[in-house]
Amino acid sequence: MTCAEGLSLQRVSAPFCIICLSTLRRHSSLSLCTVFQEDQFLSDSFHTHAHTPQRGHLQHRPIVMALPDTAPLLAGLLLLFHAFGAWAIVVVNMEDKVEVMAGETAQITCMFTTDEGLGGTTIQWFYVPPNKERQRIYNKEPMHEAAEQNTLFTHRISLNVNGTAAVLVIRDVGVKDNLEFICVIKTLTREEAEGRTQLQVFKSPTFPTIEAVETGISVNEDQSKIGSCKVKNGYPKPNITWYRNNMPLRNTQHEVDVSSSTTTESSGLYSVQSELTMKVKKEDKDAEFYCEVVYFVPGATKMTESQRINISVYYLPTEVNIWVESPKGKIKEGDTLELRCDNNGNNPSSITTIKHQNSEYSVDNKTMVRTNVTRLDGGVYECTFTETDNFEEISGSTKVSVNYLESAVITPKDSIAVMEGEELKASCNALSSLQTSTTWFKNEKLVSKGNTLSVKSATLETAGMYKCVVTVPEMEGMKTSGILQVNVKGSPQILGPDVQEVETYETTVNLTCSARGFPVPTIMWTTSDGKNLNALQTETEDGAQSVVTFKITSNVKVFCNASNDFGSKVVEFNIKAIVHTTPTTTTTTSTNTITDDTVQTPTKSPNIKKESKGFVIAIIIIAIFLLAILGSVLYFLYKKGRICGRSGKQDFSKRKSSKDNIVVEMKSDNTEEAILLGVNGEKQQPNDQ
Repeated sequence: MTCAEGLSLQRVSAPFCIICLSTLRRHSSLSLCTVFQEDQFLSDSFHTHAHTPQRGHLQHRPIVMALPDTAPLLAGLLLLFHAFGAWAIVVVNMEDKVEVMAGETAQITCMFTTDEGLGGTTIQWFYVPPNKERQRIYNKEPMHEAAEQNTLFTHRISLNVNGTAAVLVIRDVGVKDNLEFICVIKTLTREEAEGRTQLQVFKSPTFPTIEAVETGISVNEDQSKIGSCKVKNGYPKPNITWYRNNMPLRNTQHEVDVSSSTTTESSGLYSVQSELTMKVKKEDKDAEFYCEVVYFVPGATKMTESQRINISVYYLPTEVNIWVESPKGKIKEGDTLELRCDNNGNNPSSITTIKHQNSEYSVDNKTMVRTNVTRLDGGVYECTFTETDNFEEISGSTKVSVNYLESAVITPKDSIAVMEGEELKASCNALSSLQTSTTWFKNEKLVSKGNTLSVKSATLETAGMYKCVVTVPEMEGMKTSGILQVNVKGSPQILGPDVQEVETYETTVNLTCSARGFPVPTIMWTTSDGKNLNALQTETEDGAQSVVTFKITSNVKVFCNASNDFGSKVVEFNIKAIVHTTPTTTTTTSTNTITDDTVQTPTKSPNIKKESKGFVIAIIIIAIFLLAILGSVLYFLYKKGRICGRSGKQDFSKRKSSKDNIVVEMKSDNTEEAILLGVNGEKQQPNDQ
């Protein structure tokens, strides 16, 4: 073993210092050592060789002093000390560094060995302030130990000694505790050794915040600010890297410039802000920018990313498009037309206009709207973008077709009159930009398809109102129509039979007569005795109708006469006046009590015609049936003794017969009461039977 591998600085009583001590006291080999005056310790003839330990390993800090001029003296002294047995060893081993997160508790271990034992050992701890001499913070002697007062660590440190391990405990560590700590071990013989450990404190920064520029950036600018990224309160200082579409951005002349600034907070933590400036391209309109923050923790390196941002890139268009936004499909007159114009550029300083047939229209949000369009609104529409900076123009166009359907035109117009038996022919047409379909209706019923209405032989039934409907099958809602009145010339016809029978109990009668024909017939009313009756006449679709009201006192005939230029027609109404009659009843008186029973025939309702005779017969049959039921009930009561004054069933064979006790039951069709008569024709009471 060399002297440099086993030596530690030792102090002995003044005026001498032991610079080198052998680590092999009980072996025959000796290491180079010397004794010199204390003032010689500081002379310029000394050359100090420092040993740098590896990271993470316990350190052994020997100090070797080479004094070639005193080599003989050192050799003699070594022999002297060996003879008297005055050799002593103090060794201190410590880690190069201890890492801890801010706010946690740090433990710095000092491992030491000494031949004198632990009883008289003194342990002292120091820290080295920046650019200052070291300051003691803890002192442990054999009979006393305490933390030094008025230091940064007075109330936050304690010392745990376990055998040859002295552990300095620092609570609530902060970034200001990122210092070098020294452990010094002393023996009773004033020998001492020391070790050093660097305490490294870490603090994770906040989540990075990123802000993009609010205004757009033109591709014509040299370089523009894209955004800024900031991270706060980290230790050690975090590093920020910018990314575009997952690719890191590095400083490139005239292209990319990343600048960062660091702020040291009052707490000792670091806040870092980075700004990205670059020359944008058209492709950057869809790019995502973000920043990555790299920071340190005990034994590792971590990374976090900010949110993504986008920027607005302004660039000139190379193509303009204009199209019909609404309605979808074909356009017809009356629709609302919405045109939209757009381009592949992005420049807010441009002006958009739409031209049509030498007329220029303003555009709102790249859209132009025209309501209730006509065929005149069709044609070519041109959209133009004009740059306000250099007044350059770029245009695009589209053609718009507005389909139309004009009003239906019927020939002949409005109405047509044909002779009965002749051919009826009419046509219906409507001018349209698309194929049309024509149908004819009468009384809402389909009578013909096609633009021509044709009837070979017209009759009075042919007359009436016809409707022509023209539609466009390709487009729903395109429809027009026209009306044609068809009149058939001929002698009038009266609806109904030529002779009509009327029976009534009323004194006032209403008669209706409907006639068709063209020209419109004139209807006259007369009676069989030659009187003319005043009546109200109204025109109908195919003729006229008349209603007459008059009083009757007896049977009478009334005639309806309809006439025009081509002839006349007469219908006869035979009116039979029925007089109200009240039938009489027969009254029969018995020997004991006289009772007058009046049986009335039900009154018939007026206006009964011949067709009502069957109804009267049915009523009579029902009345006879009811009378039969009543007679059966009376006979049943008689047998039970409930009538004729009997309290129970009696045997007629035991009773004396006489002419006064002979009873005959008579029924009448005019009454619902059965009358019991004696043989002498007198009516008897039930209790006398």
